[in-house]
Amino acid sequence: VDYDSLRHLVRTLAEGGCHALTLFGIAGEYYKLTDQERTRMVEVVIDECQRAGVPSILSVTAHATEVAVREARAFQEAGADALMLLPPFFLSPPADELYNHMRAVGEAVTIPVMVQYAPEQTGVAIPPAVLQQLAEEVPAYEYFKIECKPPGAYITSMVEGTNRKAKILVGNAGYQMIEAFDRGAIGVMPGCSMYDVYLKVYDAYQAGDREAAYTYHGAILQMLNHIRQNVEMIISYEKRILYKRGIIASDVCRHPTFRPDPFFDRVFEECYDRVSQY
Repeated sequence: VDYDSLRHLVRTLAEGGCHALTLFGIAGEYYKLTDQERTRMVEVVIDECQRAGVPSILSVTAHATEVAVREARAFQEAGADALMLLPPFFLSPPADELYNHMRAVGEAVTIPVMVQYAPEQTGVAIPPAVLQQLAEEVPAYEYFKIECKPPGAYITSMVEGTNRKAKILVGNAGYQMIEAFDRGAIGVMPGCSMYDVYLKVYDAYQAGDREAAYTYHGAILQMLNHIRQNVEMIISYEKRILYKRGIIASDVCRHPTFRPDPFFDRVFEECYDRVSQY
């Protein structure tokens, strides 16, 4: 792990206006790290976020409830401002165990916790009524990252079913971010390589300039349509963009990873030329 590049990345995103930074999301390759690397990365990200005055969100990914609770408490003690919880999915745990896991983590800490609902990656479906119940019963659950496909109806259900108590962020690289905002979502949690263009979409939307929001979003979508044909592919190209922008020193991905052919790369370069104007 290139910790100097990680520090520079956090500083760039904070100085560039990002509202919060998340570590150990699915696209952050958490599943390819050693425990020692994860510990050091936590220290680096929290330190840089505190220096910049930007909230840090640490993702709890452990599959065992007991381990997830310890991890959540450790992140809070390390200085995280909030947590994100990826519910366990290996061997498809039963619904009651899944709920008990989420509840146990939320009750173990005093900082806000966000559920990451990503059924495409995990293979585990959670009805919105379950997350609504969680928001009602466990005060820590203020936020929910919704990245099912399509996310729209799920977002509406969460917003209306909790009387807007649940604060929704849309995932899935922000494909549907404008629709999600229209449905009541408050933000988007994408990969960070095009952070400034996402901020342009957000700012234009908040200013009521839908035409500009669609223009900026369209530029992102051109790139995403190519690089997000699977998750390892977008991880590879997100790093490529960060490297081309001089934000990180290497775009190496640990194996197994996506291997582009020259045609993939040629299309990527065409998309990069288009989006780089923004």
